[in-house]
Amino acid sequence: MDSLTQIVLGAAVGEAVLGRKVGNKAMLYGAIAGTIPDLDAFAGNFTDTITAIEIHRGFSHSIIFSVLAAPVFGYLISKIERKSDVGWKDWSWLMFWGLFTHPILDSFTTWGTQLFWPLDIRLAFKNIFVIDPLYTIPFLVFLILAMRRKRTDPKRKKYNKLGLLISSGYLVLTLIFKGIAYNSFKHSLERQGIFYERMDTRPTPFNTILWTANVEAEDAYLIGYYSFFDNDGLIRFKAVPKNHHYLGTHKNDKNVQRLIKISKGWYTISETDGYLYFNDLRFGKLNPSDPDSEFVFSYKLVPENGTITAEEVEKVPDEGREIVIDLWERIKGN
Repeated sequence: MDSLTQIVLGAAVGEAVLGRKVGNKAMLYGAIAGTIPDLDAFAGNFTDTITAIEIHRGFSHSIIFSVLAAPVFGYLISKIERKSDVGWKDWSWLMFWGLFTHPILDSFTTWGTQLFWPLDIRLAFKNIFVIDPLYTIPFLVFLILAMRRKRTDPKRKKYNKLGLLISSGYLVLTLIFKGIAYNSFKHSLERQGIFYERMDTRPTPFNTILWTANVEAEDAYLIGYYSFFDNDGLIRFKAVPKNHHYLGTHKNDKNVQRLIKISKGWYTISETDGYLYFNDLRFGKLNPSDPDSEFVFSYKLVPENGTITAEEVEKVPDEGREIVIDLWERIKGN
């Protein structure tokens, strides 16, 4: 999830663990704990693109990291907060839950987390977008209400508990939404007599009303969108050629194989100006309303020193407003 959401979750967890004993300091250190796992995003400044992708949401989002790092941070906090009656064990407990709930929440997104690192298992339930105002805003409001109360005020605990319950309830609701959307895509494919090998569904940006599906056919991927407000029950799919043959002998390159593994096999290859581009389908297109829109994650494949390196294609920032408007129109139904 986005940084603000993880800060809010970490602060709420910190409050639940030690709020009655240390007041807003529990929220502060919980917020810090909720931020720490995402420091792996800075790996891109020190390594190549593919390695940075592999590192993100890996070790720092694992149970092992939470267990090992919590007592270290707990000890440091106990030295900073020497005047507090709370010892390093309590601070360690707060840090553990702040660190651990971060990857738990991330596991509900499309990217997922390697919670059981070093095992090569990435949990990705794909039922909530990385930024979802309906999850974050109510949670934030209750956290602020709790923050404004004295640590001994019963309403402080009540507000914080409500925030945790409502946010958790919304997560459960999105799983139900995902099941409804999946069945809608499945029934539409059956009605149209479309045979497929596998299907992957997820919400579009900032909401859980409009869903998209990647459907793998023999030579192409079918991409479709379904809003709960659609009047027409028939979902129309657009075919995107796989073009895997464009890779030729490059398909056996170790870095290309790493990208294929990262994408779980959901990828297409395109060619522009003599360069090949690896398009990761798992995160969809930038603009669901534009069939010719670029994919959210696309990588330029550059031959270099006998191997292939990948360069992430930068997005055009000034298209954001138009994309949000088009997305809102599509959410309202076709």
